[in-house]
Amino acid sequence: MRYASMKNRVLIVYTGGTIGMVQDESGSLHPFALDRIIDAVPQLKHCRYDIDSVTLDNIIDSSNMTPSLWVDIAEIIEREYDKYDGFVVLHGTDTMAYTASALSFMFKNLAKPIVLTGSQLPLGMLRSDGRENIICALEVASGRLAQVPEVCIFFESHLYRGNRSTKISAENFDAFETYNYPSLARAGINITFKEHLLLPMPAEPLRVLKRFDTRVAILKLFPGITEAVVTSVLNAPGLQGVVIETYGSGNAPTDAWFINALDEAIRRGIIVLNVTQCKAGAVKMRQYAASCDLDRIGVVGAGDITIEAAITKLMYLLGNYPDNKDHVRLRLSQSIRGEITE
Repeated sequence: MRYASMKNRVLIVYTGGTIGMVQDESGSLHPFALDRIIDAVPQLKHCRYDIDSVTLDNIIDSSNMTPSLWVDIAEIIEREYDKYDGFVVLHGTDTMAYTASALSFMFKNLAKPIVLTGSQLPLGMLRSDGRENIICALEVASGRLAQVPEVCIFFESHLYRGNRSTKISAENFDAFETYNYPSLARAGINITFKEHLLLPMPAEPLRVLKRFDTRVAILKLFPGITEAVVTSVLNAPGLQGVVIETYGSGNAPTDAWFINALDEAIRRGIIVLNVTQCKAGAVKMRQYAASCDLDRIGVVGAGDITIEAAITKLMYLLGNYPDNKDHVRLRLSQSIRGEITE
């Protein structure tokens, strides 16, 4: 690491993903070493800030991402927090929005940028989108252009709030979107920030909360869903919380068996969080009769949160406040890191 330089410093945390993949003889993609990523982007040698890097002990395809690896990433950043002006996390696209959401909840009073990025094509390919994504993510993370005190995703010319982001395409370079919140910046000739949309700089020191309770489930409703399916999810051993993906503004079947199954689960102490299946819009409990029973039995409305932020926030709150379910329910309905419009 470089401590003599007066330049800003950025730390790259490499987790794996398409951006660092190489094809084997069979055509399958596998991750390769970080130093080859640096070699593939020679423009980085001309940056006006210092770049250091660290790699997870085991680089992975992001389909293998787990909460324990979120903790590993967070502990690297926590350990190096005072030495760098910002951080770039190279990550596969498939679970990037989950990781960005989880990190946003873990880092309370974050005052420096943590920018996740990756690519749809490996850096070794001629048309890879990874080069521009890395360069722009580093520019944001360096702190030279603006103060960005939050966890973000940079992808295809846009900087997004991490816990508002969703992957929308497996084919296009513009793979991410934040349907319920504008992008924070756009990269053209210049990187133009919408500073009024950024989270405020914190007044308190950083705290990193690292516990997750994975005893949760997602139940997506569909016409024809059976009582057996619903009850099997709600009666999973040890279950502490479930996110139900409802229709429209939070509507669900009004059949007695369905409401009774949820009511029984809530009485057993299981937290039920209502998230809309729609990419844009929000849950509005009691706007229609089809959500009145949910509100009556104690289902928590989650506003316009994404499914990625909903499940990671539920795990985070259950993990850090295991003995205070009332506090968990309250915080689920509130914005704690800009993940819900209030």
